[in-house]
Amino acid sequence: MLAKVKVPKVHDLKKTNKKTLKEWYRLMVLGRMIDERAPNYLKQALGWSYHAPYAGHDAIQLAIGQVFDKKTDHLFPYYRDMMTALSAGCTPTELILNGLSKADDLASGGRHMSNHFAKPEWNIHNVSSCTGNHTLHAVGVARGMQRYKHKGVAISSQGESSTSEGYCYEAINGASNEKLPVVFVFQDNGYGISVPKEDQTANEFAADNFSGFKNLQIIHCDGKDVFDSMNAMLAAREHALKKSEPVIVHAHCVRIGNHSNSDKHEWYRDDKEIAEAKAQDPLPKFKKQMLEAGFTEKELEKIEKKSKEELMEAHKAGVKAAHPTEDSIFDHLYAEAYPGDKYGDGTHDEEGEPIKFITALNETLKAEFRHNEHTYIWGQDMANGEKGGIFNVSKGMQQEFGKERVFNGPIAEDYILGTANGMSRFRDDIRIVVEGAEFADYFWPAMEQYVECSHDYWRSNGAFAPNITIRLASGGYIGGGLYHSQNIEGNLAGLPGVRIVCPSFADDAAGLLRTSMRSQGPTLYLEPKALYNSKDAMAVVPDDFEVPFGKLRVRREGSDLSLITYGNTTHFCLQVAEKLAEEGFDIEVVDLRSLVPLDEEGIKATLAKTHRCLVVHEDKVFGGFGGEITAFINENCFEELDAPVRRVGSTYTPVGFNRILERATLPNADKIEQAVRELLKY
Repeated sequence: MLAKVKVPKVHDLKKTNKKTLKEWYRLMVLGRMIDERAPNYLKQALGWSYHAPYAGHDAIQLAIGQVFDKKTDHLFPYYRDMMTALSAGCTPTELILNGLSKADDLASGGRHMSNHFAKPEWNIHNVSSCTGNHTLHAVGVARGMQRYKHKGVAISSQGESSTSEGYCYEAINGASNEKLPVVFVFQDNGYGISVPKEDQTANEFAADNFSGFKNLQIIHCDGKDVFDSMNAMLAAREHALKKSEPVIVHAHCVRIGNHSNSDKHEWYRDDKEIAEAKAQDPLPKFKKQMLEAGFTEKELEKIEKKSKEELMEAHKAGVKAAHPTEDSIFDHLYAEAYPGDKYGDGTHDEEGEPIKFITALNETLKAEFRHNEHTYIWGQDMANGEKGGIFNVSKGMQQEFGKERVFNGPIAEDYILGTANGMSRFRDDIRIVVEGAEFADYFWPAMEQYVECSHDYWRSNGAFAPNITIRLASGGYIGGGLYHSQNIEGNLAGLPGVRIVCPSFADDAAGLLRTSMRSQGPTLYLEPKALYNSKDAMAVVPDDFEVPFGKLRVRREGSDLSLITYGNTTHFCLQVAEKLAEEGFDIEVVDLRSLVPLDEEGIKATLAKTHRCLVVHEDKVFGGFGGEITAFINENCFEELDAPVRRVGSTYTPVGFNRILERATLPNADKIEQAVRELLKY
């Protein structure tokens, strides 16, 4: 059994001074007025088209906001946390600007769903609509606090049903394992929209699902009672600070109204249940306690009157405020990239000893760790003895930089990427590299967090960008079969907000990695693992080499046809070009290097020279990234073409384990040569 956290009665009706009680009552009255007014904005077609009323959660949300210290803590409120935001210091005007999705909304400038409150300057974070996923971000921030010996806590708030999500388990498991100062608040109102909690878990209370975790404390409180909630939150924060370990506060609440304005609770709650919920309303209960404390009806009416006046002023300001403009949709899509232009377009003529692709990665990682002491790397199997990653890319790094900066993550891809997002929130100069999975094929459990990374900067209206390089060993030609040989760039390129690069040679591997690690915002860095030790991919690599995003590299000049490619297939294309040169054909080989952003001008330039194009990549032709390249050429270079654009890639099948099956699936030099010859004859 867990040792129970002692919950001192710091606050009760007698111990709490009247000034504090008065302020709490003001906040509760004002918050409820806004909460009850919110649906009217939708009726008047002014906004607030998503509203999740918090009535019944008043006490615990008041406590969360009051205990939160804006100077030291980070707060991750969920979509029902209007009272939390108000109690933490957001003004009524700021709440209404959010509800009406105005340009001056602090949370997102109208980009994110209403009722998702934030105040970036106070580290009140804009969280996703994907309920509970911010638990991982809170854990990541807490890791930053621990690493930098910062005296503060991360507070994550959510409904009890969201704890059914796998990433919530990963967050609490990881926080307990790393002993991180996180307070997880479960606001239990008995329902996940219309789903009763008995359909979520066998335990009556979700917090009890975690009772076996070491280094984790659980506090239950009455989330409808101001004093019980306040004492629980104070004890939880104090424990997290002193012991540097996580605490769950399970607050027993009641949902008085609908889940949201798109829900009708009458469809699944009978009149008796609804009446019982209303009878447990925390606001009239606290008003009664105020009277017991010696306040008069007249004093409370005065507070209520002032609150209404404050609300009306906020209403006027919110309605008058400007809406975001249409052209603003392109703002804050990508955070600022490091120029990477020391070598111009990312080419060089230096002489020296060629090194392997894997050596270039390893040496660049080490160089960047020396360049910026606030750089970290983690993932699965990253550092144990002499081993450094499944392919030894990070070999020797933990020995040089220590376990604080180079360490293993659990086998939990969501956790690996989600905590990277969180830790990068702690300070702007932090740069994080993660092996998002041991193989790119295993990355899918992290997709929710990848999506989160993709729109964090845009969704927060430029307030936050996760500064993360996501390294993934990609592709086939190793006899790996399913989960060890697939390509994923075609699937992921459709999500705006993440740069995607895929080098073919050791020099570009080093240069693109350096640029990725020095940039703001996320980069998906695909490493064709078949090239790690390939002689063909070896190159001379200048010590300070860097490659700008969005600049292709012509690996072989030509005039008869352009082979546009990247990754493993670049080398097959070069083999074909050299072979056909013996027959008098002059083939240009264009290595894209950067898929997002794409070098559109470079593609136009090569087509203006050759007037024929074959797009070659390892991924499947159907649904592959080559379709986007082909569409771009058809829309922008059609007049230059003397033949239709053709594509070579994998068959529309998985990659099999048997080498015969792999050869039948993946592109190779013979398949490319055949397609080139056909296109030259057209």
